Amino acid sequence: MRFGGWVGVSGDAKRNAVRVIRGGPVLVSGPVDIELPDGAKVESDRFMVAVCACGRSKTYPLCDTSHRKKRRRTD
Repeated sequence: MRFGGWVGVSGDAKRNAVRVIRGGPVLVSGPVDIELPDGAKVESDRFMVAVCACGRSKTYPLCDTSHRKKRRRTD
């Protein structure tokens, strides 16, 4: 899939790979700079970075595998 409307990306820019895992994290080829909604930035020099997609990580925005834990029933 390809989406249009991106601003500030030239044809010569290196493209990083992003892999979305259903029920898991978003894997991004690093190194990366992650900007949070409040403007804070997180940097990682790793070759692959797992970004939390479930919102349960204690190390948010980085994944700590909290998505693997089963949810408790509340009935």
